[in-house]
Amino acid sequence: MKTKANLCLRMLHGLILCFIVLPLLAQESNVLDKRIRLPKSKGSIYQLLNLVTDRSDHLFIYDSKVVNNEQKGKIAKGTYTVREAIHEITGNSKLEMRVIGRHILLYIPTDTIKVPRVKPIQSDSVSYTLIEGSVHDRLNEEIIPFASVNVLHSSIGTITNQNGAFRLKVPDSIPNKTIHISHVGYQPVDLNIDLLSNSNSQIYLDPRVVSIQEIIVSLDNPIKIINDMLAGIRENYPDKPSYLTSFYREGIEYKKKFVSLSEAVFKVYKASYHSSSADQVKLLKMRKITNEAVKDTIILKMKSGINASLMLDLIKNIPDFLSLEGLDRYNFSQSDLTVIDDKLAHVISFVQNKNENSPLYKGELYIDAANKALLRVNFEINPSYIRKATDMLIVKKSKLYDLEPQAVRYTVSYKQLNSKYYINHIRGDLDFKVKRKKAFFGNSTLHTWFEMVTCKIDTADVTRFTRNEMLPTRTVFAETNFTYDEDFWEGFNVILPEEKLNEAITRISSKIEETGY
Repeated sequence: MKTKANLCLRMLHGLILCFIVLPLLAQESNVLDKRIRLPKSKGSIYQLLNLVTDRSDHLFIYDSKVVNNEQKGKIAKGTYTVREAIHEITGNSKLEMRVIGRHILLYIPTDTIKVPRVKPIQSDSVSYTLIEGSVHDRLNEEIIPFASVNVLHSSIGTITNQNGAFRLKVPDSIPNKTIHISHVGYQPVDLNIDLLSNSNSQIYLDPRVVSIQEIIVSLDNPIKIINDMLAGIRENYPDKPSYLTSFYREGIEYKKKFVSLSEAVFKVYKASYHSSSADQVKLLKMRKITNEAVKDTIILKMKSGINASLMLDLIKNIPDFLSLEGLDRYNFSQSDLTVIDDKLAHVISFVQNKNENSPLYKGELYIDAANKALLRVNFEINPSYIRKATDMLIVKKSKLYDLEPQAVRYTVSYKQLNSKYYINHIRGDLDFKVKRKKAFFGNSTLHTWFEMVTCKIDTADVTRFTRNEMLPTRTVFAETNFTYDEDFWEGFNVILPEEKLNEAITRISSKIEETGY
């Protein structure tokens, strides 16, 4: 049976001011002069600052260039003011502190980086505040990839990359300057933009443990939860079209070396979730880079990456593991409860039945326990049957090489705006084993990926694009003609490249500048 999910695989390839300021200054003085008792301790600066957090109930924000988390430190047993404790732990008496809400910003004034304004997008004078940072787990300091970073109560946002890093341009015209950061299983945090606008800040999220009482109250039949989710689509998802300003990236790595990268900003016409109308894509910006040295080794192109991203909106295109007709092909179990944006969510695991021999899926569904909205899906082609998916994944086979799929994984998430859910982030990672035909040894690895993130949502005056405006989504996007622009990103928000990818881009770009090719 050719399900929609399998079709997706085929397509992959002055006065008043005084009254305001004085209380803030009083708050800052009260917090920093608060006396706390600390035990004799030694460890990393990060671990010692956490002791201050536990006793002051205030969290820290700082640039890793100003405060080195890994540096070893110690503090003697005694009573300190919060200010004294910070200076003692860091060993830096020049460190300045500012209290904003429940956070203490640590900085050195002479090292403060001025945030540059971005050039106007069009003829209108549009200015932005640029914020950068990285998101980490507070318990173990590990990075948190794909965390949502949004301007609170607005449609503007981005996500962290696989190194947990992000960059967000916030229009100065927006009155609300609170940044909301969240991820599955963590307590979300709201930060005043003043905490983030002067440095590359490390932000820590606390894991949220679901209480036993919440588990007992929320236990339910997984099939019932899925059926309730399907029944709630009309209520939870938009019944009118919208424009999504989206950042898109696709790339190829061969033998762990960067081959090619294409990046773009799209304006997506997202049709109503209650209609059969197709989504459309309009190209706003594009750039691409190719490592010619590796390209000569193996020629491989990704076809229909854009269309695959559209098809992976799983509410718009219901796959078999969510359809009423396909549920009997899978085994479902409620494996956990977690939190997403401080909301309790069911985690439902699924895998194809043992009597199903075709390449289907396994993964986890994250469904809001209150309104039954689908929040996130992590899934992959069942590793036990992935070889059978070769013909669906490879459109045109090579005469010199055999390609065998090793792993095909997808992540899909949604975010809420004005009580409706919109597609937030889509990513696909496909790994292949490559072997030259008639060769006994020499297997190599090939990794292709694509991802798209919604950076802005508009719901006013939405109309379909004309034929001339539309970008074909089923073609090889890397072959699209474009004009290079030095001010490429302007005011657009993007997903930062991972460190490894960024290093490759910089290295190859430098070579092109030196040699001219």
